[in-house]
Amino acid sequence: MKLQWAKHQQRWFGKWHVYLGIIAGAIVAFVGVTGSILVFQDEIDRALNPELFIVTEQQHKMSFAEIEPLIRQKHPQLQFSYMLMEVDKPNLAYRLFNFKTEDEYFINPYTAELSGKRLHESSFIHIVTELHRTLLVPTAGRYIVGLATLCLLALTISGLRLWIPAKWNQLKSVLTIKFSAGFKRQNYDWHNVLGFYSAPVVTLLALTGVCITFSPLVIALLFVLNGQSPQGVASLLGAKSTYTEGARTLPLKDVVSIANEAMPGVQIAGVAFPLDSSGNYRLDVIGAGLPKSGKREMLILDQYTGKVLLNSRSDFPNSGNAYLSWLTPIHYGSFGGMPTKILALLGGLMPLVLFVTGFIIWWPRFRKQKEKVNSNAAITDLITLTFRYRWHYFYFNLKKGFRYAFWVVLSSIAIGALYGLPSGIVIQPAVFAITFTCLLVVINFVVALPVWGINLLFFAPFQKGSRGIIRYFAWSFSFLVVYLACYFLLMNTGMDFF
Repeated sequence: MKLQWAKHQQRWFGKWHVYLGIIAGAIVAFVGVTGSILVFQDEIDRALNPELFIVTEQQHKMSFAEIEPLIRQKHPQLQFSYMLMEVDKPNLAYRLFNFKTEDEYFINPYTAELSGKRLHESSFIHIVTELHRTLLVPTAGRYIVGLATLCLLALTISGLRLWIPAKWNQLKSVLTIKFSAGFKRQNYDWHNVLGFYSAPVVTLLALTGVCITFSPLVIALLFVLNGQSPQGVASLLGAKSTYTEGARTLPLKDVVSIANEAMPGVQIAGVAFPLDSSGNYRLDVIGAGLPKSGKREMLILDQYTGKVLLNSRSDFPNSGNAYLSWLTPIHYGSFGGMPTKILALLGGLMPLVLFVTGFIIWWPRFRKQKEKVNSNAAITDLITLTFRYRWHYFYFNLKKGFRYAFWVVLSSIAIGALYGLPSGIVIQPAVFAITFTCLLVVINFVVALPVWGINLLFFAPFQKGSRGIIRYFAWSFSFLVVYLACYFLLMNTGMDFF
């Protein structure tokens, strides 16, 4: 049985757009709405719990090094493994976390008094965060969301391809709403126009979402592309303190002093304390420069000697520091301040709007479709290919792939630049878009290579093969070459983009 497609959907990207919208549309709509809430998660959490967060500003705000021993003296019953502060916000409490019990404590930074306590898992923002990341489905939910986000990326790209008018004189009609038309036409226009204008933001939200979900793979690839072993980053992040008999844990003031020498000019935003004899101090610090939400860096120190076990500034490649500093700010729009946060808020709502308008477009057409029996359907995709024709077809698509890759790279630059334009930050988001799209291109090629190999080994000897697989591999190879060239060019210019 074969579905009858609308004229504009008959090409492969049109079918992908429809199928992915049906399969993943509801999930990405839900994830997008919860993501929009999380754009202002800090503001919402403080508004709902002012008695926990807000303190009266006084003359001297104690640093971590000053307040930590005082907290342990005044509140010996408090067991905490992480201390967090909001940099440059004098009227907010310090937050202490016990990761084993999920208790969260709020400490007045001027008096070291306990201003409140809650179970972190019970907070509204934590629940929304878990819905956004996992749909409250243990383990599998994270990957369901990740794959749905990948579908959103494909939906946005295929939607842009469908949006391109056949003739330039039709450009005005695809950029505006015809308000004098009926409901169906207006709905169709809203779907196209909103999809086009929101594409830069939605694309980067989806790209960063995929990178966050599959972070172990992404981090490993970042090191591989920079000629470093992925086991190297694992050993760096998993570094242990060396215990010797009689060794005593350094006080936090000494650790902070060592950190200031290792990374001059930074502000410490969080401290993870050693949990056992082989544990270490991890300091999350904010450096000077962009993004506006803070350039995040990391130090890991031996708890006994203060030896620097990891310095993200020197031990991570440039793209690794981009991951640390830019990934979350771009995902939640905080990298450029309020203008980009508003864009991220609106971008998170777009999947819901496009899902509803797209469903209104698709459903009447689906109901009217007449199924027709096609006796050759089972063998349509597999065609008899001579060796000569097969390689001619490969080279034809290779050239086409290079052309597409060139335009997609330009689109990546434009998407990043447009997202940051309202805040005046355009270079870093544009470079980020190319850098992290390159990771997806590499992963895609890793998938395409064995698929093409199976096709070559099992179909080619019998003079059969799938044109779709040949085209997929040719395009994947073209994109790989172009994006790797851009990646290495950017990472080796000597410029510090991040």
